[in-house]
Amino acid sequence: MSTLQKNTFFGLMFIFFSHLLVLGQDSTAHWKFKSLYSLSGTQTSFVNWNAGGRNNISLIGSLNASAYYTKENIKWANDVNFALGGIKYFDNKGIAAQKTDDRLELSSSFGMQLSKGFFLTVATSFRTQSINGYAYPNDSIPVSSFMAPGYLNLAIGADFRKSDSFNVFFSSVALKSTFVFDDSLSAKGSFGVNPGTRFRQEYGAYLKVKYNTTLAKNIEMKSKLELFSNYLNKPQNIDINAELILLFRVNSLVSASAQWNLLYDDDIKIKDTNGNIGPRTQFKSVIGIGLSYKLEP
Repeated sequence: MSTLQKNTFFGLMFIFFSHLLVLGQDSTAHWKFKSLYSLSGTQTSFVNWNAGGRNNISLIGSLNASAYYTKENIKWANDVNFALGGIKYFDNKGIAAQKTDDRLELSSSFGMQLSKGFFLTVATSFRTQSINGYAYPNDSIPVSSFMAPGYLNLAIGADFRKSDSFNVFFSSVALKSTFVFDDSLSAKGSFGVNPGTRFRQEYGAYLKVKYNTTLAKNIEMKSKLELFSNYLNKPQNIDINAELILLFRVNSLVSASAQWNLLYDDDIKIKDTNGNIGPRTQFKSVIGIGLSYKLEP
């Protein structure tokens, strides 16, 4: 990273977090907190089952927490999302569980109202994973790990907020940082960094749309769409990060959920089943039923 890049990045970070520090000392009367904890899983076993199958058990735990600050013409929104899950096949003696979900995401936006519904906003987000990931059945060479990759976005722009459930943020001055702190993955140039380097910086335009709503009694929907265009390298190839979550609440402790994620990053090269390597659309689906606890004072 050049000296100019460092000064720009850390300068913006200092301004942003200095505001957070001042507001963090304010009265809790201006704060609204909510969180959701869930644990879901399945267990499948077969005895003389002609159709075949493998005995297994799977578990997924997740945490979704939010803290919102509102006072006069200031809004400050913070979100934390964490999930970790795996599946264990009982016929694989001595082989550890295989990862099925792994997310660590933090986001924060600080805005000052310019007019009704419009805010001048500084937004930042960070995402990575907690443990190593593998291209199963190969479970000896990791293809990802904590901070490999890690993504940090920082942007200044306009935020349109129709309500706490819907907002659109756009920035023409945005930074996207990609980190690869694993030596072997860095050496291969994984996740778009130059081979042998651990960091990649991009400058461009950023758009984020969030929409949360109640579809029906005991059915909640959360959705997010993030778009980023790199000014200096193929700006027409837009990075996409989309998420849709449906939460079905049976009662105060039992719930079911369905989650879909779609990713596209033109800098990430993926090998298909025919051995061809290139950028590809990534898709993930997670559906589960289990215990959940919602805390919303």
